[in-house]
Amino acid sequence: EKLSGQIKSVDEKLSGQIKSVDEKLSGQIKSVDEKLSGQIKSVDERLSGKIDALEATVSGLDKRVGNQEFTNRGVLVGLILVILGGAAKFFGFMSN
Repeated sequence: EKLSGQIKSVDEKLSGQIKSVDEKLSGQIKSVDEKLSGQIKSVDERLSGKIDALEATVSGLDKRVGNQEFTNRGVLVGLILVILGGAAKFFGFMSN
Protein backbone atom coordinates (compact mmCIF):
# COMPACT_ATOMS: atom_id res chain seq x y z
CA GLU A 1 0.00 0.00 0.00
CA LYS A 2 2.77 2.35 0.85
CA LEU A 3 4.34 1.74 -2.56
CA SER A 4 1.02 2.29 -4.27
CA GLY A 5 0.60 5.60 -2.45
CA GLN A 6 4.08 6.70 -3.46
CA ILE A 7 3.43 5.77 -7.08
CA LYS A 8 0.18 7.73 -6.98
CA SER A 9 2.00 10.72 -5.46
CA VAL A 10 4.75 10.62 -8.10
CA ASP A 11 2.13 10.23 -10.83
CA GLU A 12 0.24 13.30 -9.59
CA LYS A 13 3.45 15.34 -9.41
CA LEU A 14 4.43 14.31 -12.93
CA SER A 15 0.95 15.08 -14.23
CA GLY A 16 1.14 18.54 -12.68
CA GLN A 17 4.59 19.17 -14.13
CA ILE A 18 3.53 17.91 -17.56
CA LYS A 19 0.52 20.21 -17.45
CA SER A 20 2.75 23.14 -16.45
CA VAL A 21 5.23 22.45 -19.26
CA ASP A 22 2.38 22.07 -21.74
CA GLU A 23 0.90 25.43 -20.71
CA LYS A 24 4.30 27.12 -20.98
CA LEU A 25 4.90 25.67 -24.44
CA SER A 26 1.43 26.69 -25.58
CA GLY A 27 2.09 30.24 -24.39
CA GLN A 28 5.45 30.37 -26.12
CA ILE A 29 4.04 28.98 -29.36
CA LYS A 30 1.26 31.56 -29.24
CA SER A 31 3.81 34.34 -28.63
CA VAL A 32 6.01 33.21 -31.54
CA ASP A 33 2.96 32.94 -33.79
CA GLU A 34 1.88 36.49 -32.93
CA LYS A 35 5.40 37.83 -33.57
CA LEU A 36 5.61 36.07 -36.93
CA SER A 37 2.17 37.30 -37.93
CA GLY A 38 3.23 40.85 -37.11
CA GLN A 39 6.43 40.52 -39.10
CA ILE A 40 4.64 39.00 -42.07
CA LYS A 41 2.11 41.83 -42.02
CA SER A 42 4.94 44.40 -41.85
CA VAL A 43 6.77 42.83 -44.80
CA ASP A 44 3.53 42.64 -46.77
CA GLU A 45 2.84 46.34 -46.18
CA ARG A 46 6.36 47.29 -47.25
CA LEU A 47 6.11 45.19 -50.40
CA SER A 48 2.73 46.69 -51.23
CA GLY A 49 4.23 50.17 -50.92
CA LYS A 50 7.14 49.26 -53.16
CA ILE A 51 4.82 47.70 -55.73
CA ASP A 52 2.75 50.89 -55.79
CA ALA A 53 5.92 52.95 -56.28
CA LEU A 54 7.01 50.67 -59.14
CA GLU A 55 3.60 50.96 -60.78
CA ALA A 56 3.86 54.76 -60.64
CA THR A 57 7.36 54.61 -62.14
CA VAL A 58 6.23 52.29 -64.94
CA SER A 59 3.28 54.57 -65.64
CA GLY A 60 5.63 57.56 -65.88
CA LEU A 61 7.97 55.67 -68.21
CA ASP A 62 5.03 54.65 -70.38
CA LYS A 63 4.03 58.30 -70.77
CA ARG A 64 7.60 59.25 -71.67
CA VAL A 65 7.83 56.49 -74.26
CA GLY A 66 4.48 57.60 -75.70
CA ASN A 67 5.74 61.17 -76.00
CA GLN A 68 8.99 59.99 -77.58
CA GLU A 69 7.11 57.90 -80.15
CA PHE A 70 4.96 60.91 -81.02
CA THR A 71 8.08 63.08 -81.42
CA ASN A 72 9.84 60.46 -83.53
CA ARG A 73 6.79 60.16 -85.76
CA GLY A 74 6.71 63.95 -86.19
CA VAL A 75 10.40 64.05 -87.11
CA LEU A 76 9.94 61.23 -89.62
CA VAL A 77 6.98 62.98 -91.29
CA GLY A 78 9.03 66.20 -91.43
CA LEU A 79 11.96 64.42 -93.07
CA ILE A 80 9.68 62.82 -95.65
CA LEU A 81 8.15 66.21 -96.48
CA VAL A 82 11.60 67.80 -96.85
CA ILE A 83 12.74 64.97 -99.13
CA LEU A 84 9.59 65.24 -101.26
CA GLY A 85 9.97 69.04 -101.44
CA GLY A 86 13.62 68.72 -102.45
CA ALA A 87 12.75 66.13 -105.10
CA ALA A 88 9.94 68.32 -106.46
CA LYS A 89 12.26 71.31 -106.68
CA PHE A 90 15.07 69.23 -108.19
CA PHE A 91 12.86 67.78 -110.91
CA GLY A 92 11.22 71.13 -111.62
CA PHE A 93 7.67 70.46 -110.42
CA MET A 94 7.69 73.76 -108.56
CA SER A 95 8.86 77.09 -109.91
CA ASN A 96 11.08 79.59 -108.11
